[in-house]
Amino acid sequence: MAAYVISEVEVRDPDGFGAYRALAAKTIAQFGGRYLVRGGRAELAEGNLPPKAIVIVEFPSMARLKEWYASPEYAEALKIRADALERRLLFVEGVDPSQLL
Repeated sequence: MAAYVISEVEVRDPDGFGAYRALAAKTIAQFGGRYLVRGGRAELAEGNLPPKAIVIVEFPSMARLKEWYASPEYAEALKIRADALERRLLFVEGVDPSQLL
């Protein structure tokens, strides 16, 4: 079953963010992930916090997603991420559409 990384991002250092983004994209592809949303315009429909940049990545499974996140390849990107951006990161397991409410 597919699994998703949902990230709410606030850029602190544009140059560092560019380097992080390039490395992260390369590692995501290596682990079978693909971007569904990558920083498009977001509008707040409900709630009280202004939207930040949103990124959604799909992986073939939660196991593969976690392999990517713990990989030495992605660890290099994480070194850059610490100074380049602040984020909230969620891992969400997909469900069979027949099991939806």
